[in-house]
Amino acid sequence: MREVRTLLDGRGLLESPRWHGDRLYFSDWTAGEVVCVDLAGHAEVFARVASLPLCTAWHPDGRMVLVSSPEGRLLRREADGSLTTYAELGRSGWNDIVIDGRGTAYVNRADFAPMAGEDFRPGWVSAVAPDGSVRRVADDVAFPNGMAVTSDDATLVVADSYRHCLLAFDIAPDGGLSGRRVWADLGDGTPDGICVDAQRAVWYADVPNRCCVRVAEGGKVLDRVDLDRGGFACALGGPDGTTLFVVAAEWRGMTESEMVTPGSGQVLAVEVEVPGAGRP
Repeated sequence: MREVRTLLDGRGLLESPRWHGDRLYFSDWTAGEVVCVDLAGHAEVFARVASLPLCTAWHPDGRMVLVSSPEGRLLRREADGSLTTYAELGRSGWNDIVIDGRGTAYVNRADFAPMAGEDFRPGWVSAVAPDGSVRRVADDVAFPNGMAVTSDDATLVVADSYRHCLLAFDIAPDGGLSGRRVWADLGDGTPDGICVDAQRAVWYADVPNRCCVRVAEGGKVLDRVDLDRGGFACALGGPDGTTLFVVAAEWRGMTESEMVTPGSGQVLAVEVEVPGAGRP
């Protein structure tokens, strides 16, 4: 049985793990912090943004782009640590982000606030061009969550948590999306954050089922890592790209005042066979 190591403990609601350089970066939504941690477990705060959700992506130019959900903005962290406005999204409520190799950022949102008890409306995905212009490129995603771009920058994969599937779109050179299809029907799987590996399989983290699962296109289950709490997102990284990092916490529910048990957030690490590829 593979060992699942605890790299960091005692955090809040964690999301958006991203391997960059020699560290893992992740967001603590509870604290409003982006934190980086090395493989020895030494952590420091990289950025502070009072946002829930608080997701991030690395731009090809080496700077981090952050979703400031309440402001409806994308922020960019500059070399001196300051945060500048990268794009105006136009309204609040944005969730996950991924940036392809051409610099097009894909940002998604649900069109209702489950935490406020609003009635369901399907969400969408918008594309933010390198010049900051924003356009909607995919509609009718019930609850858009994690996203990933394949290593050839040809395919965007989107987790639709409410429909228990992974959607795929062809990416045009100008950032437009076409060829919508169900990349994998996950049965009772509820995908949150996702990542892609070098065999074009997708790992997805699952909160209610307390696991991370690797699936091939078409939905065949290739691997699974069971957890003792909800898995919110995962990323491949480490020196060889074969460490699966998982951010996890004890889930209480969308309408609870504290959605996870305080202090239950963990960064976990487990070795897998196939290295990461693509973005994030």
